[in-house]
Amino acid sequence: MSVIIGVDIGTSVTKAVAFDGEGIPLASATRRSSVVRLSGGRVEQDLDDVVRTVAEVVRETAAALPEPPLALALTGQGDGLWLRDADGRAVRPAISWMDGRASDLVARWLEDGTVQEVYEHTGSGMFPGCHAPLLAHLQEHEPHTLRRAATAGYCVDAVAQRLTGRVGVDASDATLPFLDPVGRTYSSEALAACGIKDQAHLLPPPAAPGTVLGLDAYGAELLGLPRGLPLTAGPYDLPACATGSGVREVGDGLLIVGTTLACQVLTDRARTDDSTEPAGMWLCTPDPGRWLRAMPAMVGTAALEWVLALTGTTTADLDGLLAQSPPGANGVTALPFLSDAGERAPFVDPAARGRLDGLTLAHTRADAVRAMCEAIGYAARHCLEAAGLTGTLAACGGGTRSGPWAQLFADILGRPVRIPVENEVGALGAVRVARRFLGEAPESKPQMFRVVEPRQESRAMYEDGYAAYRAALDGARARWGTVAPHC
Repeated sequence: MSVIIGVDIGTSVTKAVAFDGEGIPLASATRRSSVVRLSGGRVEQDLDDVVRTVAEVVRETAAALPEPPLALALTGQGDGLWLRDADGRAVRPAISWMDGRASDLVARWLEDGTVQEVYEHTGSGMFPGCHAPLLAHLQEHEPHTLRRAATAGYCVDAVAQRLTGRVGVDASDATLPFLDPVGRTYSSEALAACGIKDQAHLLPPPAAPGTVLGLDAYGAELLGLPRGLPLTAGPYDLPACATGSGVREVGDGLLIVGTTLACQVLTDRARTDDSTEPAGMWLCTPDPGRWLRAMPAMVGTAALEWVLALTGTTTADLDGLLAQSPPGANGVTALPFLSDAGERAPFVDPAARGRLDGLTLAHTRADAVRAMCEAIGYAARHCLEAAGLTGTLAACGGGTRSGPWAQLFADILGRPVRIPVENEVGALGAVRVARRFLGEAPESKPQMFRVVEPRQESRAMYEDGYAAYRAALDGARARWGTVAPHC
C-alpha cells in the first residue's frame, strides 16, 4: 500500500490527510490547538497540546484506511523557539513566530547594523519571532531556561522528536537566521553578531536531504501505528506548500494567503551578498541546487479577520461585502500591518502598524473590508517583486477559497493565478517529499488547477492604487521610528 499520511501542524490547526500514490486524498482529520496571547506581545504554545492534536488526527485518519500507511510526513509552522531537554520535553512553553517580546531588541539591531551584518553572512533578515532575538532575550531574562535546554528547535522537529526519539531539523527550518544556505552550515559570525555564540550548542545540525526517521515505541503507541514506521520531518509549511502547489521551474512563485502572507520564488542561486533591504530568507529545499527566495509577510488573513470583526461580519460575509464595494473601495485605503511584532517582509520593522484612511460617514463597512483586502493584495505584489517572480504564480491558503478575493489578487498582480484544486497542499507537499525520500514512484497524473485571469478593466486603477500604497508605506515608515507600546 502506497498511502502516506501528511500532517500539517499549523499555528492553531493541525490537519492530517492520507494521500494515495497519485496524490488523491482518501481520508482526513482536523484538530485545533491552543495559542496563548499574553501581555507584552507574547504568544506561546504548549508542546504537549500540539503533540495531542497530531496524535488525534493521525489516529482518526489511519482508522479510515484498510491497513497502516506506508509512512508519515510531517510539515508545519516555522520559526519561533521550541526549547526542549534531552528527552524532547519542553523546558518552557514554545514561543510562537508571532511573538513580539523581542521587538525592542530587533529595533536596536536594525539601528546598530546587526541585522545587516547577519544578512551579509546568511541572506536572512530577522524579525522578533525568530531564533536570534528570542535566544538573546532569554539569555538576558531567562538564563536558567537555556541552561536546562538541550535543543533550540522548531515545531516540526519538536513533534518528530517526541514520536521518534531523534532530533532531525530540516534545513528549511534551520535557515532563518543563522544558516549559510549554500553550505548548509551555521554561520559563527552571525551568532557572534547577535551576542549568542555561547548558545550555538543548542542548534542541531540540519538533517541531510533524504533523511528518514522511524516511530519509536512511544510514538507508535501514541499514534496506534507500527513501531519503526518511516517518518519524515519537513520541509516546513512554506516550502512544503510550494512543492504541493507544483512550483518546479526556476522563476515560478507561490502566494500563500493564510495567517502569514507568504510569497516565494524558486531560484537556482542563493545570494547572501546582494544590496537589497535585509528581509526575507533563502530557504533550502530538498534539492541542494535549489532555493526558495521567501518573503513571508505578517499581514495575511489575520488582518482581514480583524476588520471583519470590527465591522460585525465574518469570513462567511466576505464575498458579499466585496461585491458591495467597487474596486478602489470608494477611496478608502489601508495599511495592513496589524501584527504585534510589526512586519518582517519585504522589509523588517517591529514598529510597523496598520491604519484605515479616507473614511467618511458616507462609507460602509464593505468599503473598509475591501480596502483591507486590496492592501493585502498590494503587500503581496510588493513581496513577490522583492522575491524576483518571473514565471507562473500558484496560490493557496484559506484566502484563495474566496472567489472575489482571488480575483482581486489576480487583478492587482496583473497575472494569472493558478489555484490547486487540492486545498491541503502543505500536507501534499510533505507527502511528495517523503515519497521521494523513500524511493517511491512520483505521481503520474497531472495536478489540477483553477486559473483566475486578471481583468484588463481593473489594470490602470490598480497600478495607480499600488503606487499610492507604496507611497503611503514609505511615508509611514519614516514616521514609525520607534516601537509602539504593546496593548
